[in-house]
Parts: sequence; structure tokens; C-alpha cells
Amino acid sequence: MSATMRTPSRQLSSWWQFIQCQWLNLVRMPAYSLPTLLFPVMFYAFFGLVMIPAQSAYLLATFATFGVLGASLFSFGVGIAFERAQGWFTLLRATPAPLTAVVISKWFGAALFAALIVVMMSVLAAMFGEVRMATAQWFGLLGVLVAGTLPFCLLGLALGLLLSPNAAPAVINILYLPLAFLSGLWVPVSQFPGWLQGFAEWLPPYHLAALALHVTGVREANIGLHAGILAFFSIGFGLLVVLGWRRLLANP
Repeated sequence: MSATMRTPSRQLSSWWQFIQCQWLNLVRMPAYSLPTLLFPVMFYAFFGLVMIPAQSAYLLATFATFGVLGASLFSFGVGIAFERAQGWFTLLRATPAPLTAVVISKWFGAALFAALIVVMMSVLAAMFGEVRMATAQWFGLLGVLVAGTLPFCLLGLALGLLLSPNAAPAVINILYLPLAFLSGLWVPVSQFPGWLQGFAEWLPPYHLAALALHVTGVREANIGLHAGILAFFSIGFGLLVVLGWRRLLANP
């Protein structure tokens, strides 16, 4: 009985220890952390504040989605691939450490990066882009985009587990920019050729950006529809993650 009662506390303790390790890992890798944080913020500063200041509110939502996409894919996909190549997962299997703790700690890193990206862009938008929103909208944007890391974290994790350590970073880099562009995160979908406009609706970043645009008051959206589609993608990517775990366990 007592051992059973201690199990949840030990599980929470293991999660917290892995979260601390993930935070230290990110701090000690500025070559990864700084570009992940600053690349989308610089994009927004250049396009949203200098080139097209009249669209600063619109681009705040779409470029913040772009930043969340990158933080999620690279934190999970590339990170998992490198750790597999270094034998980290083989070592973990020989310890009592739960794999859920690894996943949660990496999600914490992706969510933290997403929050920092949104906050930095919001500060720039308010100070230099004259974007004015109610307090609830600012926090709503932050909440939507941090929660929106889930499907992309699962996608990155699935790619990191299913692909070889050498192939995963290359595939993620190939997917990252086209996925962002075709979802309308840089150029509005309405400016795409007619045959290409419908394609964006099949991509998850499009639906997260639609929710971000709705929260900021730039464009009305069907919240239930877009959230449901993101949930559907999350389930699909989650099934791929399960497949990847099983393959890893069968072929370490």
C-alpha cells in the first residue's frame, strides 16, 4: 500500500529531474538555442515591422506560429535523433527512468521556447508595430500557441524515432520551411494560386495560425473546427510515435 502511494510522487520527481536536465541542456547549447529563438523573431522584425508594418498584427500571429513550429520540430525531432545516435536511449533502457519523463521534459523545452518566442514577438509588436490588444488577447495568443506545440512535438518525435539518426535532421529541415510557407505563415493563403489555396487546409500549421489570428482579432475563425483538426493530427502523429517506440524497443 505505501509503495503504491509513493509511486505518483516518485513519478513526478522523475519528471521534474528530467525537466531540469532538459533546461540545463538547452542553456548549455547556445548554438542550438539562440537560432531557434532568434530566427523567427528576426523574420518578424524584418517583415512585420520594417517591410509591411500595416500587417504587423497579422504577421504577429503567423510568424509566431512559424516560431512554434520550428521550436517543436527541432526540439523533438533533431534532439531525439542525436540522442539515439549517441546511445542515450540505449542507456535509458538500462535504467528505471520512465520514457514518459523524457517526452515530458522535451515538451517542456519546446513549450518554453514557444512561450519565449511569442513573448519576444509580442513585445516588438506592441513597442514598434503599434499592435494594440486587450490583456486577455495577449495571454490568449500565448496560451493558444503554447498548447499548439502538441501536434508538432508529436510529429517531431515520430520522425526522430522512425527515421535513422542521420536522416531525421535532414528530413525535418526539408519539411520545416515548405510546411511553413504552404500553410500561409509567410504569405497569406489568399495570395496563392487557386489550385494551391485548398492545399493549405490539409496542413496543421494553417489551423494553428487560424486560431492565433482569431485570438488576436485579425480574422474570425471556427474555433471548434480548427481545434478539432489539430486534435486529429495529434492523434495521428501520436500513433506514429507509438509505432516508433515499438520499433526502438525491438531494434535498439
